[in-house]
Amino acid sequence: MAVTTGKGQTMWGGRFAATPSDIMEEINASLDIDRRMAAEDIAGSRAHADMLAEMGIISEGDNDAIQGGLDKIVEELRNGSFPFRRELEDIHMNVEARLKELIGEPAGRLHTARSRNDQVVTDFRLWTRGALDEAMQLIAGLQGALVKRADENTDTVMPGFTHLQTAQPVTLGHHLLAYAEMLERDRSRLLGCAERLNECPLGAAALAGTGFPIDRDMTAEALGFARPMANSLDAVSARDFALEALAALSIAATHLSRLAEEIVLWTSAQFGFAQLTDAWSTGSSIMPQKRNPDAAELIRAKASLITGLYTSLQGAVKALPLAYAKDLQDDKRLTFEAFDTYTLCVRAMTGMIETIRFKPDNMRAAAAKGFSTATDLADWLVRELGLPFRTAHHVTGELVAKAEAKACDLSDLTLEDMQAVQADITDAVFDVLTVEASASSRTSYGATSPVRVAEQVAQWKQRLRLE
Repeated sequence: MAVTTGKGQTMWGGRFAATPSDIMEEINASLDIDRRMAAEDIAGSRAHADMLAEMGIISEGDNDAIQGGLDKIVEELRNGSFPFRRELEDIHMNVEARLKELIGEPAGRLHTARSRNDQVVTDFRLWTRGALDEAMQLIAGLQGALVKRADENTDTVMPGFTHLQTAQPVTLGHHLLAYAEMLERDRSRLLGCAERLNECPLGAAALAGTGFPIDRDMTAEALGFARPMANSLDAVSARDFALEALAALSIAATHLSRLAEEIVLWTSAQFGFAQLTDAWSTGSSIMPQKRNPDAAELIRAKASLITGLYTSLQGAVKALPLAYAKDLQDDKRLTFEAFDTYTLCVRAMTGMIETIRFKPDNMRAAAAKGFSTATDLADWLVRELGLPFRTAHHVTGELVAKAEAKACDLSDLTLEDMQAVQADITDAVFDVLTVEASASSRTSYGATSPVRVAEQVAQWKQRLRLE
């Protein structure tokens, strides 16, 4: 069935003698997806009708009727009585057809100087702008949770890793704030995307603009855009705003996935650094002892899904000539799913971070293993004995080998053991060979010492307005 008017004609079908096939109707329909843009579609129609009336293109009476009809549609959408009709293809035609049913002939004047091409992408930009705002707010919420837990653990010592091998002691607060920094870059990318997409396509019409004396600045301002888009071909065909949004979401989801992987490791019996609450764990159908970090594992998988959605959108637009092609119809589905998935992931991660129970004693014990204070020993040899660092590195390596042979840590070597490798070593060296001393000694800007972490926490609280 084609899109029909009250007179039995299709809204676009004057050229056609027959209606589309059922399969054509199925592949062409997008209502199940784009009905989410109903509010944006009505906002765009309101602004367009007001502008048409202001410019004398339609009468004030027609505009009043249009605005009143749109009020009724808003109420129907709110109370669930709006009669969605899938045969009308999309939300835009559904709103227009319902408006005609409600107010009659004036509804037919609404589409003057407008095409579905500029109408759809205006709605899409409005929706994406709102989704970006929500994502940025959710990121800030996760940052707040990380900062709070960092504040509780400024001096909790844990092993820092490279290659997933024990490297040097760090503080848990420092580790958590690393993710707050990543998330801030995610927020910045989303903000930049929101700023760049904030241009209004409305008035570009199908692709070439219109001969009606419209005021595109008026509609842009009414819809909160910074300006109208400068080129009508670009206005209706550009989807780089959605590509950029999904690229930024892909990076942001990767950061969530990295943190999720840490949670999976930390909550394992082998690490024993933390335990998730029951709210963020699941069990096994056969092994009653299991506590599985499924929320974290699912975030890892969904990060790949978001990247796949970005790649799909990139593939859809990469070879399209100007201006519009129906390939672009799927841009909403891909973008909606990417934002929905990211929103779910960041909410889940926030819940896990807020409630996870850390195990400082286990972290401290792990930090003391693997000769994690070896660099502190080398630094002491440089600082106190004046050895070149490469020499100090070699001496420390010999001492590590000696400790390894004796199955003990560096701090368990005797002074005589050490002096057998480097005669000038004194017992003062033992002061730097604890994990607490190691972490506390790292006082350079951005380093892991509790004093630096506390400073960073204070700055984050101010930035996020947590106090």
